[in-house]
Amino acid sequence: MRISVIIPTYEEEKTIGRLIRELQQFGGSQLHEILVVDWPGSDQTAQRAREAGATVLTANKAGRAIQMNCGAKAATGDVLYFVHADVGIHLEFVQDIQQALSENFTLGCYRYKFDSDKTLLKFNAFCTRFDRIWCRGGDQTLFITRTAFESLGGFREDHLVMEDYEFILRARRKYQFRIIPKEVVVSARKYEFNSYLRVNLANAVAFVLYFSGAPQAQIIKTYKSIIRTEKYGVSGEKSASFRTAK
Repeated sequence: MRISVIIPTYEEEKTIGRLIRELQQFGGSQLHEILVVDWPGSDQTAQRAREAGATVLTANKAGRAIQMNCGAKAATGDVLYFVHADVGIHLEFVQDIQQALSENFTLGCYRYKFDSDKTLLKFNAFCTRFDRIWCRGGDQTLFITRTAFESLGGFREDHLVMEDYEFILRARRKYQFRIIPKEVVVSARKYEFNSYLRVNLANAVAFVLYFSGAPQAQIIKTYKSIIRTEKYGVSGEKSASFRTAK
């Protein structure tokens, strides 16, 4: 098994080096490559990623779906592992993915926990153990065999939001999906910059609009009217001090 890790980024200079080093530390010989697909901003994300040892690609358009497809196209491993830059990976991610594949699962994700002890965030994290689409999300990371990803045609590039939900729903019609009963660590910075109520309201409204067939532009406009998204108003130091999940 050769794992290609694909990390879509936009202004993540404070977190990208930490994530790459964690992947290198725990990936072992089966970590085939780390591909950072950057949409250039005003910071030094690409430079920091190269300095840490990753291969850096530049997306030709904005959008996480476009970035992840770009990375998948360039990847040469037989397993693709999509990871957000502000996530703290599980130190046994290679063994966990290998075991899931050996049990005939083709794709899957982790549960998550926040880098915060706030009770309400613990409730959100608890919900990620359930096998329901509203309990999923890109922060949980996503692994899938390269063959399956290509057979599905990748992520829909007309989706600037909700691309992970659409992909998982489509993939599950054809393949077995595994929720690994361990947690990755997710940043609480969005909740700290806004509020628990505001973030959950924005997510719920976006979810309802999407599954009601609303246009992407309407979902994005509504989401941005509820929540502030300027990289959540933090410098990144807290995210950079993540503890890798055990």
